[in-house]
Amino acid sequence: MAKSGLYTGVDIGTNTIKVLVAEYVSGEMNIIGIGNAKSDGLKNGIIVDIEKVATALRKAVNAAEERAGITIEQVNVSIPANQLEMEPCQGMVPIVGDTKEITDNDVLQAVSNALMRGIVPEREIITVEATEFTVDGFTGISDPRGMFGVRLEMRGLVYTGPRTLIHNIRKVVERAGLATENIVIAPVAMSHYVLSEGEREFGTVMIDLGAGQTTVSLVKDQTLVLTHTSPEGGDYVTKDISTVLNTSLSAAEDLKVNYGEASTERASADEYFLVDVVGQTEPEQITEYYLSQIIEARLTQIFTRINQELDNGHSLDAPGGVVLLGGTSAMPGVVDLATRVLKLNARLFVPGEMGLRNPAFAQVISIVNYIGNRSDIDVLVSHAVSSDYSYVAPDYQEQTTYTTPAVQSEVVASQQTTEVNEPAYYQAPVTPAANQEPEEETEGIVGRVRNIFGNLFD
Repeated sequence: MAKSGLYTGVDIGTNTIKVLVAEYVSGEMNIIGIGNAKSDGLKNGIIVDIEKVATALRKAVNAAEERAGITIEQVNVSIPANQLEMEPCQGMVPIVGDTKEITDNDVLQAVSNALMRGIVPEREIITVEATEFTVDGFTGISDPRGMFGVRLEMRGLVYTGPRTLIHNIRKVVERAGLATENIVIAPVAMSHYVLSEGEREFGTVMIDLGAGQTTVSLVKDQTLVLTHTSPEGGDYVTKDISTVLNTSLSAAEDLKVNYGEASTERASADEYFLVDVVGQTEPEQITEYYLSQIIEARLTQIFTRINQELDNGHSLDAPGGVVLLGGTSAMPGVVDLATRVLKLNARLFVPGEMGLRNPAFAQVISIVNYIGNRSDIDVLVSHAVSSDYSYVAPDYQEQTTYTTPAVQSEVVASQQTTEVNEPAYYQAPVTPAANQEPEEETEGIVGRVRNIFGNLFD
């Protein structure tokens, strides 16, 4: 069934906070409002001042509300890939209903069982993705609800991140007077929006060149398999220009945006422009080629480190090549430089939405696209992670015995079964004992012995 409704995405960037409102009508996304504000309180993509970020977010939301003509109450906010960890998970649950028909509650319990794992205090589960369900040994099922079965298994991926990072994002949204509907992992969302199905299947590297940091993600077999973040981004290029030319950061940013060329092979040595130098009354002339040398040196260093990370992860042979996105990737010559350094085919991704045809908007669009295109089973699985989910245990009539996935191969070999106790949060009804006389008799003997020893010491 095609989705309909309003969805709001938030991209909290180092330089700019972007808010996008989209309306889904019969599964089609229509952007009805966009707002952005100058970021404050972030460093290298990380929140360092909650109040300042919340104030900037509120400004961006107000702008989006005005353009969309609606009141925004809850948002879907992206979380960067800093210290993101991915682990496979699997859970199983017996189907105990009279009809043996798999329900929403069975799916939730299978996911909950998969998430029963020890997590260090400084980390938190962000989300879980179900890769497949298995019903009585039949694999490859995408949605088991309504099927007949006696045993349901779920296999998937669980994503965890630093608890501090997740808490700060939620706090910023709360301080801005909003509610967090979903926290979306940025590389996961972008992989569904930026890459084609073939690129996700065979393997493609995404490089998000932001202002505060650079994020590298490898997607293969329809799954995010590798992420790496570096604090070097577009701001480092601006600082290099400022340092080398002895000019202010604002002037360096203007030079980068207006005259910047990432590849010296494309730059001209005959084109000049003026630069205001600190401590001098008269501006100096520099060539486009000289400015390009400064920019190329920093970007070459960024791409060289990316190359090392991909080499360590044995990912330099990705058939899909490299897809560049993010504000810094819009600079002329970046694609040529990336191709030369990484020795992989590279292309620039530019969103096709009218008025948003800039790589800087790729992330905020991908957030709304990801949430708006989730299937019902995806939404149900994600609810098992949310704090407001509470599992309602079915009415068990007898203790259930089944084989756990972790020891399934051993059980088949030994022709034994493993007895699994009920979940800790299921409390079986207490049946009164038919006869309490043995307990009373025991208490009477203990009391008499205690009295005899008491009399001796009296």
